[in-house]
Amino acid sequence: MKKIIITLVAALGFVAGAHASGGGHPLDKAPSKTNDLASLQNGAKLFVNYCLNCHSAAFMRFNRLKDIGLTDQQIKDNLLFTTEKVGETMKAAIDPKQAKEWFGANPPDLTVIARSRAGAGGSGADYLYTYLRTYYPDETKATGWNNLVFPSVGMPHALWELQGKRVPVYDTVEEHGHEVHVFKGWQQVTPGTMTPTQYDQAVGDLVNYLQWMGEPAQNTRVRVGVWVLLFLSVLTLFAWRLNAAFWKDVK
Repeated sequence: MKKIIITLVAALGFVAGAHASGGGHPLDKAPSKTNDLASLQNGAKLFVNYCLNCHSAAFMRFNRLKDIGLTDQQIKDNLLFTTEKVGETMKAAIDPKQAKEWFGANPPDLTVIARSRAGAGGSGADYLYTYLRTYYPDETKATGWNNLVFPSVGMPHALWELQGKRVPVYDTVEEHGHEVHVFKGWQQVTPGTMTPTQYDQAVGDLVNYLQWMGEPAQNTRVRVGVWVLLFLSVLTLFAWRLNAAFWKDVK
């Protein structure tokens, strides 16, 4: 219990810092595919290969990936890099002391990151989807990267080899007698191993997995909830007719 409380407090502190540093960049709508097993499996692969090096998911066990169609053997052969047991939690490969030395703080746990990022501008999935697609090179930063959604972010662009390097393009317009820069789009500087469309799809799968990981039972909850509402509707109809029959002779 103490570990859970400490982790939640740390996550809330990180989220508060993220919102305080937010650049006000509009959020793109993330694809919602938490029922798509192929998307979830690809997202899990991306998470283990690119995120689990520094970030942990301390409240998610590898064997829970069986819920998205993977077998124990597939998990062992393709996803176990930080442990040898499928029953273990997803721990980061990096040493916490080294992480704090390199990044200035220990990277946050990502188990419920998609839920914690929800805000007035969009869902947590929208935030992560836009965040992972708005990195650009910045030589003034220690990591060599900056981000439109989270300016001066301490996290480097872990997926840059997939996306390549691109820079934001701005238009200069006049508002109320002052010149302001308005975001126009992106200019590709160095191509990645994926096309822009492929990269957006990969990020969508990764965010989809992060959204599922925050609440693995969400699809079951929604499905059961629909049947419960239908049952209550039928029960209400029977109760209404029974009440009418019971009181019909009472004046």
